[in-house]
Amino acid sequence: MRKASIGNVIEFKDGMKGIVEKVNENSVIVNLTYMKNFRDMDLDERTVVNHKNYTIIED
Repeated sequence: MRKASIGNVIEFKDGMKGIVEKVNENSVIVNLTYMKNFRDMDLDERTVVNHKNYTIIED
């Protein structure tokens, strides 16, 4: 399993996508405003995702 780096775009949890803002030991902090439909989804701007639960889709 490859860990994401700051600036990578990742996909997780049913197709949600975001840009990695910070890499922690066991997780990453992701900015969700990358998604075009972000405003329609009523979500917080950022979320935490465990390294086991995402796929890097853009370096």
